[in-house]
Amino acid sequence: MVMANVTTMSGFLLMVFSNNCELQILHALLFLLIYLLTLAENLLIITITTLDRHLQTPMYYFLKHLSLLDLSFISVTVPQSIENSLTGNGYIAHGQCMLQVFFFTSLAWVEVAILTVMSYDRYAAICLPLHYEVIMDPRACKWAMIAVWLSGGISGILYTAATFSITFCRAKIIHQFFCDIPQLLKLSCSSDYLDVIGVAAFMTVLAFICFVSIVLSYALIFSTVLRIPSTEGRSKAFSTCLPHFFVVSFFLSTGIFEFLKPTSDSPTASDIIISIFYTVVPPTLNPMIYSLRNEAMKGALRKLLLGGEFTRFLIFIAAIF
Repeated sequence: MVMANVTTMSGFLLMVFSNNCELQILHALLFLLIYLLTLAENLLIITITTLDRHLQTPMYYFLKHLSLLDLSFISVTVPQSIENSLTGNGYIAHGQCMLQVFFFTSLAWVEVAILTVMSYDRYAAICLPLHYEVIMDPRACKWAMIAVWLSGGISGILYTAATFSITFCRAKIIHQFFCDIPQLLKLSCSSDYLDVIGVAAFMTVLAFICFVSIVLSYALIFSTVLRIPSTEGRSKAFSTCLPHFFVVSFFLSTGIFEFLKPTSDSPTASDIIISIFYTVVPPTLNPMIYSLRNEAMKGALRKLLLGGEFTRFLIFIAAIF
Protein backbone atom coordinates (compact mmCIF):
# COMPACT_ATOMS: atom_id res chain seq x y z
CA MET A 1 0.00 0.00 0.00
CA VAL A 2 2.84 2.38 0.87
CA MET A 3 4.67 1.45 -2.34
CA ALA A 4 1.51 2.11 -4.34
CA ASN A 5 1.19 5.56 -2.78
CA VAL A 6 4.85 6.30 -3.59
CA THR A 7 4.27 5.23 -7.19
CA THR A 8 1.14 7.31 -7.75
CA MET A 9 2.14 10.51 -5.90
CA SER A 10 2.83 13.56 -8.05
CA GLY A 11 6.27 14.35 -6.64
CA PHE A 12 9.34 12.35 -5.63
CA LEU A 13 11.02 11.17 -2.45
CA LEU A 14 14.65 12.19 -2.05
CA MET A 15 16.94 10.11 0.11
CA VAL A 16 17.78 11.44 3.56
CA PHE A 17 21.27 10.84 4.92
CA SER A 18 20.10 8.94 7.99
CA ASN A 19 16.95 7.77 9.74
CA ASN A 20 18.46 8.92 13.03
CA CYS A 21 17.06 12.30 14.06
CA GLU A 22 20.31 13.48 15.68
CA LEU A 23 22.34 12.57 12.59
CA GLN A 24 19.85 14.36 10.36
CA ILE A 25 20.25 17.54 12.43
CA LEU A 26 24.05 17.13 12.35
CA HIS A 27 23.95 16.79 8.58
CA ALA A 28 21.73 19.87 8.28
CA LEU A 29 24.09 21.94 10.45
CA LEU A 30 27.17 20.73 8.55
CA PHE A 31 25.61 21.52 5.18
CA LEU A 32 24.41 24.89 6.49
CA LEU A 33 27.94 25.83 7.60
CA ILE A 34 29.38 24.74 4.24
CA TYR A 35 26.66 26.65 2.40
CA LEU A 36 27.19 29.88 4.35
CA LEU A 37 30.98 29.57 3.95
CA THR A 38 30.60 29.09 0.20
CA LEU A 39 28.26 32.07 -0.12
CA ALA A 40 30.62 34.29 1.89
CA GLU A 41 33.72 33.20 -0.08
CA ASN A 42 32.20 33.69 -3.50
CA LEU A 43 30.44 36.95 -2.62
CA LEU A 44 33.79 38.20 -1.32
CA ILE A 45 35.50 37.37 -4.62
CA ILE A 46 32.68 39.00 -6.60
CA THR A 47 33.00 42.12 -4.43
CA ILE A 48 36.80 42.26 -4.67
CA THR A 49 36.90 41.79 -8.44
CA THR A 50 34.19 44.43 -8.84
CA LEU A 51 35.58 47.13 -6.52
CA ASP A 52 39.36 46.80 -6.94
CA ARG A 53 40.52 48.72 -10.01
CA HIS A 54 43.68 46.57 -10.26
CA LEU A 55 41.58 43.46 -10.88
CA GLN A 56 39.73 44.72 -13.94
CA THR A 57 41.40 42.24 -16.30
CA PRO A 58 39.89 39.34 -18.29
CA MET A 59 41.19 36.73 -15.83
CA TYR A 60 39.37 38.31 -12.88
CA TYR A 61 36.31 39.06 -15.01
CA PHE A 62 36.01 35.32 -15.71
CA LEU A 63 36.77 34.54 -12.06
CA LYS A 64 33.86 36.77 -11.03
CA HIS A 65 31.55 34.80 -13.30
CA LEU A 66 32.93 31.53 -11.90
CA SER A 67 32.17 32.72 -8.36
CA LEU A 68 28.64 33.73 -9.40
CA LEU A 69 28.26 30.27 -10.93
CA ASP A 70 29.57 28.50 -7.81
CA LEU A 71 27.21 30.22 -5.38
CA SER A 72 24.34 29.47 -7.77
CA PHE A 73 25.41 25.84 -8.27
CA ILE A 74 25.53 25.00 -4.57
CA SER A 75 22.20 26.79 -4.03
CA VAL A 76 20.46 24.33 -6.37
CA THR A 77 20.93 21.25 -4.15
CA VAL A 78 22.12 22.12 -0.65
CA PRO A 79 19.21 24.25 0.73
CA GLN A 80 16.70 21.55 -0.29
CA SER A 81 18.84 18.90 1.40
CA ILE A 82 19.05 21.00 4.58
CA GLU A 83 15.27 21.42 4.63
CA ASN A 84 14.73 17.67 4.11
CA SER A 85 17.05 16.81 6.99
CA LEU A 86 15.43 19.30 9.38
CA THR A 87 11.89 18.21 8.53
CA GLY A 88 12.70 14.50 8.17
CA ASN A 89 10.69 14.53 4.96
CA GLY A 90 12.41 13.93 1.63
CA TYR A 91 9.40 14.85 -0.51
CA ILE A 92 10.04 17.20 -3.44
CA ALA A 93 7.26 18.40 -5.76
CA HIS A 94 7.35 17.52 -9.45
CA GLY A 95 7.83 21.17 -10.44
CA GLN A 96 10.64 21.64 -7.93
CA CYS A 97 12.38 18.55 -9.27
CA MET A 98 12.10 19.90 -12.83
CA LEU A 99 13.63 23.21 -11.77
CA GLN A 100 16.41 21.42 -9.92
CA VAL A 101 17.26 19.32 -13.00
CA PHE A 102 17.17 22.43 -15.21
CA PHE A 103 19.45 24.56 -13.04
CA PHE A 104 21.78 21.68 -12.14
CA THR A 105 22.40 20.66 -15.77
CA SER A 106 22.56 24.29 -16.94
CA LEU A 107 25.11 25.32 -14.35
CA ALA A 108 27.16 22.12 -14.75
CA TRP A 109 27.62 22.91 -18.44
CA VAL A 110 28.32 26.58 -17.69
CA GLU A 111 31.13 25.44 -15.36
CA VAL A 112 32.70 23.34 -18.13
CA ALA A 113 32.40 26.23 -20.60
CA ILE A 114 33.78 28.87 -18.21
CA LEU A 115 36.75 26.67 -17.30
CA THR A 116 37.45 26.23 -21.02
CA VAL A 117 37.33 29.97 -21.65
CA MET A 118 39.57 30.60 -18.62
CA SER A 119 42.13 28.08 -19.89
CA TYR A 120 42.20 29.85 -23.26
CA ASP A 121 42.63 33.18 -21.46
CA ARG A 122 45.70 31.82 -19.62
CA TYR A 123 47.04 30.40 -22.90
CA ALA A 124 46.67 33.77 -24.63
CA ALA A 125 48.24 35.63 -21.68
CA ILE A 126 51.30 33.37 -21.37
CA CYS A 127 51.87 32.06 -24.90
CA LEU A 128 50.70 35.10 -26.91
CA PRO A 129 51.41 38.07 -24.61
CA LEU A 130 51.90 40.58 -27.46
CA HIS A 131 48.45 39.80 -28.88
CA TYR A 132 46.68 39.30 -25.55
CA GLU A 133 44.91 42.65 -25.38
CA VAL A 134 43.61 42.22 -28.91
CA ILE A 135 42.45 38.63 -28.39
CA MET A 136 40.87 39.18 -24.97
CA ASP A 137 39.46 42.68 -25.39
CA PRO A 138 36.50 43.60 -23.13
CA ARG A 139 33.94 43.21 -25.90
CA ALA A 140 35.14 39.68 -26.73
CA CYS A 141 35.11 38.72 -23.03
CA LYS A 142 31.57 40.02 -22.62
CA TRP A 143 30.26 38.09 -25.62
CA ALA A 144 32.12 34.96 -24.52
CA MET A 145 30.29 35.02 -21.17
CA ILE A 146 26.94 35.72 -22.83
CA ALA A 147 27.51 32.67 -25.06
CA VAL A 148 28.53 30.55 -22.06
CA TRP A 149 25.42 31.37 -20.01
CA LEU A 150 23.08 31.01 -23.01
CA SER A 151 24.59 27.62 -23.88
CA GLY A 152 24.00 26.56 -20.27
CA GLY A 153 20.35 27.52 -20.54
CA ILE A 154 19.98 25.54 -23.77
CA SER A 155 21.65 22.52 -22.14
CA GLY A 156 19.26 22.73 -19.19
CA ILE A 157 16.20 22.97 -21.45
CA LEU A 158 17.29 19.95 -23.50
CA TYR A 159 17.99 17.80 -20.42
CA THR A 160 14.81 18.84 -18.61
CA ALA A 161 12.52 18.36 -21.61
CA ALA A 162 14.01 14.95 -22.39
CA THR A 163 14.01 13.75 -18.77
CA PHE A 164 10.45 14.70 -17.93
CA SER A 165 9.03 13.42 -21.21
CA ILE A 166 9.49 9.87 -19.92
CA THR A 167 6.80 7.97 -18.04
CA PHE A 168 7.62 7.25 -14.39
CA CYS A 169 5.95 3.96 -13.53
CA ARG A 170 8.05 2.75 -10.62
CA ALA A 171 8.18 3.87 -7.00
CA LYS A 172 9.22 7.53 -7.18
CA ILE A 173 12.13 7.16 -4.77
CA ILE A 174 15.36 8.91 -5.78
CA HIS A 175 18.43 7.41 -4.11
CA GLN A 176 20.19 10.75 -4.01
CA PHE A 177 19.86 13.99 -2.03
CA PHE A 178 18.82 15.89 -5.18
CA CYS A 179 16.95 15.13 -8.42
CA ASP A 180 19.73 13.26 -10.21
CA ILE A 181 19.01 12.38 -13.86
CA PRO A 182 20.46 8.82 -13.76
CA GLN A 183 18.27 8.08 -10.73
CA LEU A 184 15.21 9.53 -12.49
CA LEU A 185 15.88 7.32 -15.52
CA LYS A 186 15.77 4.25 -13.29
CA LEU A 187 12.13 5.08 -12.50
CA SER A 188 11.16 4.47 -16.13
CA CYS A 189 10.09 0.95 -17.13
CA SER A 190 10.21 1.52 -20.89
CA SER A 191 12.69 2.72 -23.50
CA ASP A 192 11.29 6.26 -23.67
CA TYR A 193 14.45 7.58 -22.02
CA LEU A 194 16.37 7.35 -25.32
CA ASP A 195 15.92 11.12 -25.81
CA VAL A 196 17.89 11.68 -22.60
CA ILE A 197 20.64 9.37 -23.84
CA GLY A 198 20.77 11.36 -27.07
CA VAL A 199 21.07 14.69 -25.23
CA ALA A 200 23.71 13.21 -22.90
CA ALA A 201 25.70 11.88 -25.87
CA PHE A 202 25.59 15.27 -27.60
CA MET A 203 26.67 17.14 -24.47
CA THR A 204 29.38 14.54 -23.81
CA VAL A 205 30.87 15.22 -27.25
CA LEU A 206 30.88 18.97 -26.53
CA ALA A 207 32.40 18.37 -23.08
CA PHE A 208 35.10 16.17 -24.64
CA ILE A 209 35.95 18.97 -27.10
CA CYS A 210 36.25 21.36 -24.15
CA PHE A 211 38.41 18.84 -22.29
CA VAL A 212 40.77 18.46 -25.28
CA SER A 213 40.93 22.25 -25.60
CA ILE A 214 41.85 22.62 -21.92
CA VAL A 215 44.52 19.89 -22.13
CA LEU A 216 46.08 21.44 -25.23
CA SER A 217 46.02 24.91 -23.66
CA TYR A 218 47.85 23.72 -20.56
CA ALA A 219 50.32 21.63 -22.53
CA LEU A 220 51.31 24.78 -24.43
CA ILE A 221 51.25 26.88 -21.25
CA PHE A 222 53.59 24.56 -19.33
CA SER A 223 55.87 24.25 -22.35
CA THR A 224 56.13 28.05 -22.57
CA VAL A 225 56.54 28.62 -18.82
CA LEU A 226 59.36 26.08 -18.53
CA ARG A 227 61.29 28.02 -21.20
CA ILE A 228 61.13 31.28 -19.20
CA PRO A 229 64.73 31.93 -18.08
CA SER A 230 64.06 33.73 -14.80
CA THR A 231 62.78 31.92 -11.71
CA GLU A 232 60.66 34.93 -10.80
CA GLY A 233 58.98 34.91 -14.22
CA ARG A 234 58.18 31.21 -13.99
CA SER A 235 56.80 31.64 -10.47
CA LYS A 236 54.57 34.52 -11.54
CA ALA A 237 53.26 32.57 -14.53
CA PHE A 238 52.57 29.47 -12.45
CA SER A 239 50.78 31.52 -9.78
CA THR A 240 48.18 32.62 -12.31
CA CYS A 241 47.61 29.30 -14.09
CA LEU A 242 48.12 26.60 -11.43
CA PRO A 243 45.00 27.51 -9.39
CA HIS A 244 42.88 27.21 -12.52
CA PHE A 245 44.60 23.92 -13.41
CA PHE A 246 43.75 22.50 -9.97
CA VAL A 247 40.11 23.63 -10.28
CA VAL A 248 39.78 22.09 -13.75
CA SER A 249 41.42 18.81 -12.67
CA PHE A 250 39.21 18.42 -9.59
CA PHE A 251 35.94 19.27 -11.35
CA LEU A 252 36.58 17.09 -14.41
CA SER A 253 37.95 14.10 -12.45
CA THR A 254 34.96 13.96 -10.09
CA GLY A 255 32.52 14.58 -12.94
CA ILE A 256 34.03 11.85 -15.14
CA PHE A 257 34.10 9.40 -12.23
CA GLU A 258 30.42 10.04 -11.48
CA PHE A 259 29.54 9.76 -15.17
CA LEU A 260 31.26 6.37 -15.53
CA LYS A 261 30.00 4.98 -12.21
CA PRO A 262 26.93 2.75 -12.60
CA THR A 263 23.84 3.80 -10.66
CA SER A 264 22.82 1.66 -7.70
CA ASP A 265 19.41 0.69 -6.35
CA SER A 266 20.81 0.64 -2.81
CA PRO A 267 23.34 3.47 -2.53
CA THR A 268 26.29 3.19 -0.18
CA ALA A 269 28.09 5.83 1.86
CA SER A 270 30.72 6.08 -0.88
CA ASP A 271 28.02 6.99 -3.44
CA ILE A 272 26.88 9.88 -1.24
CA ILE A 273 30.45 11.06 -0.67
CA ILE A 274 31.13 11.03 -4.42
CA SER A 275 27.98 13.06 -5.12
CA ILE A 276 29.03 15.58 -2.46
CA PHE A 277 32.46 15.83 -4.08
CA TYR A 278 31.07 17.05 -7.40
CA THR A 279 28.12 19.10 -6.11
CA VAL A 280 29.30 20.69 -2.85
CA VAL A 281 33.09 20.61 -2.66
CA PRO A 282 34.07 22.48 -5.89
CA PRO A 283 32.04 25.65 -5.13
CA THR A 284 33.55 25.68 -1.63
CA LEU A 285 37.16 25.05 -2.63
CA ASN A 286 37.37 27.20 -5.76
CA PRO A 287 37.61 30.55 -3.91
CA MET A 288 40.26 29.13 -1.55
CA ILE A 289 42.34 27.75 -4.43
CA TYR A 290 42.25 31.01 -6.37
CA SER A 291 43.11 33.11 -3.33
CA LEU A 292 45.95 31.11 -1.76
CA ARG A 293 48.54 31.45 -4.56
CA ASN A 294 47.37 34.72 -6.08
CA GLU A 295 49.19 37.71 -4.62
CA ALA A 296 46.91 40.22 -6.34
CA MET A 297 43.84 38.58 -4.79
CA LYS A 298 45.46 38.47 -1.34
CA GLY A 299 46.47 42.11 -1.64
CA ALA A 300 42.97 43.13 -2.71
CA LEU A 301 41.50 41.14 0.19
CA ARG A 302 43.75 42.90 2.71
CA LYS A 303 42.81 46.24 1.18
CA LEU A 304 39.12 45.36 1.44
CA LEU A 305 39.35 44.18 5.05
CA LEU A 306 41.54 47.02 6.28
CA GLY A 307 40.12 49.84 4.18
CA GLY A 308 36.79 51.60 4.04
CA GLU A 309 35.59 49.30 1.28
CA PHE A 310 34.90 46.60 3.88
CA THR A 311 31.87 48.59 5.00
CA ARG A 312 30.62 48.61 1.44
CA PHE A 313 31.04 44.84 1.33
CA LEU A 314 28.97 44.39 4.52
CA ILE A 315 26.25 46.64 3.12
CA PHE A 316 26.33 44.57 -0.07
CA ILE A 317 25.88 41.33 1.92
CA ALA A 318 23.09 42.83 4.03
CA ALA A 319 21.26 43.99 0.91
CA ILE A 320 21.35 40.47 -0.52
CA PHE A 321 20.04 38.77 2.62
